[in-house]
Amino acid sequence: MPLAPYASHASLSRGRRHAEAPAPTRDAFQRDRDRIVHSTAFRRLVYKTQVFLNHEGDLFRTRLTHSLEVAQLGRSIARALRLNEDLVEAIALAHDLGHTPFGHAGQDALDACMQGHGGFEHNLQSLRVVDELEHRYPRYDGLNLSFETREGILKHCSRANAERLEAAEPGGVARRFCDRTQPSLEAQLCNLADEIAYNAHDIDDGVRSGLIDIELLGELDLFERYRREALAEYPELHGRRVLYEAIRRMLSAQVYDVIDATSVAIRSAGPSNAEAARKAGPLVLFGETMRRESSELKRFLFRNLYRHPRVSATTDQAKDVVRALFDAYLADAAQMPERYAERADRHRAVADYIAGMTDRFAIREYERLTGRRWIE
Repeated sequence: MPLAPYASHASLSRGRRHAEAPAPTRDAFQRDRDRIVHSTAFRRLVYKTQVFLNHEGDLFRTRLTHSLEVAQLGRSIARALRLNEDLVEAIALAHDLGHTPFGHAGQDALDACMQGHGGFEHNLQSLRVVDELEHRYPRYDGLNLSFETREGILKHCSRANAERLEAAEPGGVARRFCDRTQPSLEAQLCNLADEIAYNAHDIDDGVRSGLIDIELLGELDLFERYRREALAEYPELHGRRVLYEAIRRMLSAQVYDVIDATSVAIRSAGPSNAEAARKAGPLVLFGETMRRESSELKRFLFRNLYRHPRVSATTDQAKDVVRALFDAYLADAAQMPERYAERADRHRAVADYIAGMTDRFAIREYERLTGRRWIE
C-alpha cells in the first residue's frame, strides 16, 4: 500500500548532519533502523530497568523488550494509517537509548546530581547517544541518523535545552519546541504507542510480581470490560490466561481506537504533505472515551505499582547507587574510561558515563568504588 501524502517519505528526508551517499538497497529510514539495532546503546537496553530491576526476575520487561513492543504496536498502527513504518520503527527502537540504569529512579537521581550543570533529561540523552556518544564510524561521532528519526527521538525537551539546541543547529530537531509546532505524524504515533505499550505490560508485570491483584483491576473500566468479554466467550478460562486475553483485547481496542480517531483528525485537518501535518496540531490521538480510560489506567498504575512500598524501596536504593557513583567519578575521573576522563566538562562526562550503564554494571561499579554491598 503506498504511503499517504502526509506521511514522511524517505526520498524527501531533510537529510543527515554529515552527508553520505545513499545505500543501494535501503532508504534513509531503513538505514537508521539498522544503525540503531547494531549500536552498543541498543544492546545495553536488555539490562536496563523498565519497572522491576533486572535481578528481580527473568520475565519482567526491560528497556529492550519495551522498545520492541512499542515498535510492534507502532508499525501495526502506521500500516493502517499509511504512515512510514520504517521511520516509526527507527524512532521506537531508539527512544529509550539515553535512559539511565534503574529506570526513572536513576534518571531522577542523575538529574538531581546535575542541577547547576544543565540537568539531565533522558530524551535529550537519547539524542546525545545517537549524535555524539556512539563511536562506530571513522568520519564522525554518533550514528549520523536522518533528521526525521532524530526529531522523533527528542520526545520532550525543556525550553532552555531547546533554545541551546536551536542555537547549535538552527531549524533543527529542537525548533518545534520553540515555535510550538508538532513533529512528524510518525513521531506522534511513537509517543502514543509508547503509552499503550507500557500501560499494558506494566499490568502484566505488576500481576506477575504479586504487587497487583487481578481482582483489583476490576475497578478499571478499560480492563474489566475486556476481562468480562473474554470470560463470556471462554467461560472455562482461568488463571493467567484470563489476564493475557483481557490485555490482548484491551491492546487491540486501543490500537483500533487510535486508527479511527486519527483518521478522523487527519480528514478534518486535510494536510497535503508531511510539513502541513506538522502545523496542524496533534493529529495522532485517542478518542475521548479511550483517552479518559487510558488516563485512569495510568493513575491506577501510579497508585498501585510505581509507588508500591516494595518498588519504592528498590528505587530508593537505586538512587543511592547513582549518587554514590556520581560523587566517586567526580572526585576521581581516572575511575572512568579514558574517553570520559579526559573531557573538560567533568559533570557532563560523568552523567554520560553513568547514563550508559546497565543495572548490573552500575551495581558492580558501586560495590567496587564504595566497598559496600548491594542488598537484593
